[in-house]
Amino acid sequence: MSADTASLTPDQPEEPLPQHERFLNREESMLQFNERVLELAEDPSIPLLERVRYLAIFAGNLDEFFRVRVAGMKRRMATGLLRRTKSGLKPREELARIARVAGELAKRHTAAFHKQISPELAAVGIEVVRWDDLGRDERTAMRKLFRERIRPVLTPLAVDPAHPFPYISGLSLNLAVTVRNPSNGHTVFARVKVPSQLPRFVAASAERFVPMEDVIAAHLGQLFKGMEVVEHHVFRVTRNEDLEVDEDVTENLMQALEKELLMRRFGPPVRLEVEDTITPAVLDLLVEELDVSEHDIFRLQGPLDLSGLHAIADLDRGELLFPSFVPAEAVPGEDSIFSTMRERDVLLHHPYDSFSTSMQRFLEQAAADPNVLAIKQTLYRTSGDSPIVDALIDAAEAGKQVVVVVEIKARFDEHANISWARKLERAGCHVVYGVIGLKTHAKLCLVVRQEASGELRQYCHIGTGNYNPKTARQYEDIGLLTADPLVGEDLTDLFIHLTGYSYHSAYRRLLVAPHSLRGGLLARIEREIAHHMAGRPAHVRIKTNSLVDEPVIDALYAASTAGVPVDLVVRGICTLRPGVPGLSENIRVRSILGRFLEHSRIYEFGYGRRPEIWIGSADLMRRNLDRRVEALVKVSSPQHRAYLSELLDLSMADTTSTWWLGPDGTWTRHHTDEDGRPLLDLQSHLVGSRRWRTVDD
Repeated sequence: MSADTASLTPDQPEEPLPQHERFLNREESMLQFNERVLELAEDPSIPLLERVRYLAIFAGNLDEFFRVRVAGMKRRMATGLLRRTKSGLKPREELARIARVAGELAKRHTAAFHKQISPELAAVGIEVVRWDDLGRDERTAMRKLFRERIRPVLTPLAVDPAHPFPYISGLSLNLAVTVRNPSNGHTVFARVKVPSQLPRFVAASAERFVPMEDVIAAHLGQLFKGMEVVEHHVFRVTRNEDLEVDEDVTENLMQALEKELLMRRFGPPVRLEVEDTITPAVLDLLVEELDVSEHDIFRLQGPLDLSGLHAIADLDRGELLFPSFVPAEAVPGEDSIFSTMRERDVLLHHPYDSFSTSMQRFLEQAAADPNVLAIKQTLYRTSGDSPIVDALIDAAEAGKQVVVVVEIKARFDEHANISWARKLERAGCHVVYGVIGLKTHAKLCLVVRQEASGELRQYCHIGTGNYNPKTARQYEDIGLLTADPLVGEDLTDLFIHLTGYSYHSAYRRLLVAPHSLRGGLLARIEREIAHHMAGRPAHVRIKTNSLVDEPVIDALYAASTAGVPVDLVVRGICTLRPGVPGLSENIRVRSILGRFLEHSRIYEFGYGRRPEIWIGSADLMRRNLDRRVEALVKVSSPQHRAYLSELLDLSMADTTSTWWLGPDGTWTRHHTDEDGRPLLDLQSHLVGSRRWRTVDD
């Protein structure tokens, strides 16, 4: 809290509420977000294959939760950091509670697949069946497939005194097999890994699919010839896959990261999933060899690993999907983006505005324009066949100065980003990895162009989402294209900071973490408190993916206590406890999930015709505000501010379909009115509004 504004904050109680009463449990909040995804899969009003995709998304989210969050808690326990969590629980109590909640969700997820989704798929001619359900012709086709395409890549590994228990890689699907020698009756345990390169679900016939492990299990006799297959069971292990690289003692960050990526496969187990038909003897063997505890075991009805359902969701059955639509062109195709930006700022709202005809075209035009002298770009995540990277390479090969800040520590994209960094370097781009000790998460692009008058002008893009054309069709994000000289000077200073040894932290139109972003937000919350105490209108509205940062939450509590209305749209984790008398009765929290992943970050301060609005890359988490380079830009256009304010109005409206967070930490879905009629679906409303054209066929 800044010294000159701290006095504006109303007096706080001498003994504030304990942490567990002020803050909700972060891990449970993350699981509750995944529960909201599951509610979408269970919703019969949503197109069927989209519900299948939500099942797959839930499975992938739960995998990441264990790979990172649960793994992190176990690592801290192993190092002796046994402090109570902010929710008041001891670490072991926290892990046990998480395991119970996650286990209940996993069983609910499995039940949704078997009792709801599978029967509805079968009713429209799409079936996911087990081996025993296949017809004769289908089994014949599967036998041929096994012989020609599957058997050659399998490697059964037996366990005996000469063969130790094999290493089980994280998230791999495996068969635990017991075989008996008929000559002496001796039994041996063996493991068969289902290769990840093979399809998760195999097409046995038209729109009938069987799990790959069923096909392998049906042919175990060909892998253990002369032996009797006694039993087989499917299991899956999740390991700690978070990375630890000490940049302060590492001379070559890329080489150190590559080494750590190799070690990721050998992280300790944090979850063991088994089919509920597994026998106690086989389970005991797995538990002993993998060294997992009872609450690490998840017994589920098979098939395991439903993240593979993405392949089913991708079927070409348009009548079972959301209607397709054509995004708008924010800048008409016949217009030069540079001339448009000289006339006005352009606010982009993806995926409703086309990424390829806006940001991508901006970069491609810059690469081809002989008057462009330099391009500076941050890359946190991008697609496999990235036109963004191609444009940067084209620019470098055309002789322009190209500087790319590649974040090679972007979680689970490290391999891809190392590959991009090397490709860019080979093309002549200047590649840097940002500031030591910080991830560069800001979404920034700066183009320096020589105008006809001879002056140099900076053209900028600042966004809330990654420079990834594929996710730009699935993620909801905001971007700003501007030639504002102040923004250009700010971005120039920021890139100098990222590539050199500048410690510049004073910006005119930006708030930048870790130096000024939290302080800037706190100062603006305090200013709203001062407005309210002086009798002027005041309001705080924030749209973010996560709200965890304690100083920001305490500032919002202070605003609520002073009487300032606070409206929050939080997609995922929220540890703020709204609606608590004397603490947060003036705070409302909503969450929006749907066809697109709500990903934009919007910060609005003030009420009426001239609110102050910022957009950018930063969520309200300690890691974003203290351990990352993040950037927010102030929106200056009255029309753009009005659009963003209206977006927040709709997001918070009681007539919009949302989830509401209660003071006890529970989320309640509000998607129908008192008469059972559906409330406004915000994303469908934006797709169908007059700015965008819907295509049904």
